[in-house]
Amino acid sequence: MRRLRLFVYHLMNPEDENRVGKALDTFIVALIAFNVLMVILETEESLSGPYKAYFIGFEWFSSLFFTVEYLLRTWSCVEDPRYRGWYKGRLRYMITFMALVDITAILPFYLPMIIEMDLRFVRAVRLFRLFRLFKMGRYSTSIKFIGSVFVRRKEELVMTLFVVIIMLIMASSILYFVEHEAQPDAFGSIPEAMWWGVVTLTTVGYGDIYPITGLGRFLGAGIALVGVGMVALPAGLIASGFNEIIQERAGKLSKMTNCPRCGQDLRHFAIRGVYIHEGVEGRLREELEAMGIKTASQRASVELDLTALDGPAPDHHSGTTQGGTIDERKPGGTGESS
Repeated sequence: MRRLRLFVYHLMNPEDENRVGKALDTFIVALIAFNVLMVILETEESLSGPYKAYFIGFEWFSSLFFTVEYLLRTWSCVEDPRYRGWYKGRLRYMITFMALVDITAILPFYLPMIIEMDLRFVRAVRLFRLFRLFKMGRYSTSIKFIGSVFVRRKEELVMTLFVVIIMLIMASSILYFVEHEAQPDAFGSIPEAMWWGVVTLTTVGYGDIYPITGLGRFLGAGIALVGVGMVALPAGLIASGFNEIIQERAGKLSKMTNCPRCGQDLRHFAIRGVYIHEGVEGRLREELEAMGIKTASQRASVELDLTALDGPAPDHHSGTTQGGTIDERKPGGTGESS
């Protein structure tokens, strides 16, 4: 049983050499994308009527597949050191973000079977199937990259949100007192004026509500200018977070170390073309793609930092890798392998 559970764990969380696991990941990503597409197309009456049976069949297949996936992940998660323990480990896993996303993605399928609901409420619950889109976070390096940026800048972003809320309340309250008598329908209360405040501070400017008094227009212009800065502030924080992480990853890849086996200076070794060291291929590819380095010519100029990657040391002694050769670049040399 332990061997079977370990096999399932590696199938659900495959390494780069696990081709079956990688194929399963690709299938799940495609299934998620088709599920989102089906939810969108199902709202078209010209399609939902004639092809209702196909929509229902696809929903049954997808929901049952994702249910089995969730059960297998929960069953095999104890192979991860973070979730050791027959029942406590599984409970710890079940409250993780990705596990909650998995259960939220399948609940809309089962809730109408368990609880009697109004048809309109059933339709609203079925829209929660769009949560399956968040399952992409488990398979996409880019989404993980974006998530790490928000985690790193969460305190600054929360402070910015707090400032925006204060500005919204102040702007809406001021315009309410200035415009209420002139436009009782548009600025009937502060909550109604907040719609104008949101539209103005975000620089959208729908034009459905706007001040007509001289003082109101003057204040509205000032608030609109402040709104430009309010929009730029979180954008700048997120951009700086992206830049920091990219610089850190670039530093990890550019720093050189000695060989952990023989102590030889590895500064003269570089990745040639698309050939990547065996044992660190997956981690290295993620680092390179996150930096925007995808082509063979770009990879050729990137040097490998062994201390930043978990995995066995590359066999530079034999001058071979999984897919090609590693050239030794000595100062003044020809760059040919010895």
